[in-house]
Amino acid sequence: MDTHSAHEDSLNKGSITLLGGVAMGTGVMIGAGIFALTGQIAELAGPLFPLSFVAGALITALASYSYIKMSNAWPSSGGIAMILQKAYGPGVVAASASVLMAMSMVINESLVARTFATYALRPFGLEENALLISGLALGLIVFAYLVNAAGNRSVSGFSLVMSAIKVGGIAVFAVAAIWASGLFAGAFTEPASLSNGEALLASVAFSILAFKGFTTITNSGGEIVDPHKNVGRTIMISIAVCIVVYLLVALAVGSSLSIGEIVQARDYSLAAAARPALGDLGFYFTVAIAISATTSGVIASVFAVSRMLTMLTEMKMIPHSHFGMKGGIRSHMLVYTVVIAGTLAVLFDLSRIASLGAFFYLVMDMLVHWGVFRSLRKKIGARASVLLTALAADAVVLAAFTAAKLKSDPAVVAYAVIGIAAVFVAEWIFLSGQRRETNTDSIENKVESGSGDHDRP
Repeated sequence: MDTHSAHEDSLNKGSITLLGGVAMGTGVMIGAGIFALTGQIAELAGPLFPLSFVAGALITALASYSYIKMSNAWPSSGGIAMILQKAYGPGVVAASASVLMAMSMVINESLVARTFATYALRPFGLEENALLISGLALGLIVFAYLVNAAGNRSVSGFSLVMSAIKVGGIAVFAVAAIWASGLFAGAFTEPASLSNGEALLASVAFSILAFKGFTTITNSGGEIVDPHKNVGRTIMISIAVCIVVYLLVALAVGSSLSIGEIVQARDYSLAAAARPALGDLGFYFTVAIAISATTSGVIASVFAVSRMLTMLTEMKMIPHSHFGMKGGIRSHMLVYTVVIAGTLAVLFDLSRIASLGAFFYLVMDMLVHWGVFRSLRKKIGARASVLLTALAADAVVLAAFTAAKLKSDPAVVAYAVIGIAAVFVAEWIFLSGQRRETNTDSIENKVESGSGDHDRP
């Protein structure tokens, strides 16, 4: 039995229902997309920022085509690693792109954890206290580890309850805020111009990041009930739910605050919008919803990335050490995931965490589309025009986002380039060492076999 099959057999197939998969997908997306990124999108796009969410949804729906086609053919837990290996073979490109995906997911965990901490501290006026934010973010990541360590059904059930609470709560907040402020108030009274189209296009990178939680579903494909049918359904339902929620919230925030006010409160823009529109009660209600949303987002993300790292380990695409810990690879990967996410949550602010996640994800996504187009489109019945359009859309957004960040924060571009290059170099070194060991073992076996033959009477 190969490692892929062994991994599949080790998981609880069919342990996640269609509804549970949607809850996980929306849990990751809404946790990051609304509470962590709305302010940053508005900072770039201005009064037109609701359009950025629409563009992000369209590009994500286009991008999901590759993942759905591949998942329908080969549903797998850790599915993105499977897609890349089938597209590129078990080499540096597949391994590096898989690691970039895992890194973007870990970055998302730290992003949402810091957002949780910011909203939790806002009622006390302590949202600028970096030490408290780091401590609370780390605490949430540890809690997410404990929930995940309890098993798949704990994650699915918890995500389902929390997603229902937050989707309903956010919808109530948005409708009430729009009703109180009027649709054409706040930021929407400011002049909007398409002359700065580059900034609007750059903001779509954050919007795409807000939707990338659909990959949580892809990475858990082997554990979803009737995966050949339900993985694709789960992805499209999740994207549809999120665009409705995102648009409602964008309209609510934009009608309650000016662009300047949104930017000033970009790490807690929903809470800032709730008070003028709905008063203190609305403010505390929004904070409570934000806490529940970000909590479920981190739990769902830890669930997905730990399984992806497990598959990468069993496919011998990344090194692994037990460091003296008991248990299997999956339990170790949970520990590694929360340690890395916790470190990032302590060291980086929200803006740079989100930017790094966007760079890593877009590069990985482009490699997926190109690999499927080049090697697999005929085998899975995918249309070349759709794959190339998705690839081009990612490339345009990445170029615009890079140009915008070079103007506003060139250091984060350097971090991203260094990080991506380091992943490829590290994978090249690791896989070269693996090949040398394999070749050495093969030679030694041949020598021993030859000696045995020679000694025979």
